[in-house]
Amino acid sequence: MILKEKVKKEELQIPFTKAVVDVEKEIIAINCELHIDCAEELMENGSQARNLWGFNIYPDFHLDFVSLINIRPVDDNRSMEIKKQEIRDKIEKIFQKFI
Repeated sequence: MILKEKVKKEELQIPFTKAVVDVEKEIIAINCELHIDCAEELMENGSQARNLWGFNIYPDFHLDFVSLINIRPVDDNRSMEIKKQEIRDKIEKIFQKFI
């Protein structure tokens, strides 16, 4: 499911879930089995892979920034965890606009 507008927290009463954000378009795909599934859904809707970052949403709406799709040496991110604080901050800001 791609989030493009604000939803109520009650609508997102979900257990731990994977999500991918398009930091350029400021949209999020959630509830995919794998992060790559969310990324593919966004790319099918016009997103470019270089703008996509994976993260996880917990029931208390805490986020973590660990995903295989985040291993991107070209973007100086050599681990599953997003290391650049500015990207993490942008993801949190985008996520907050939807809840």
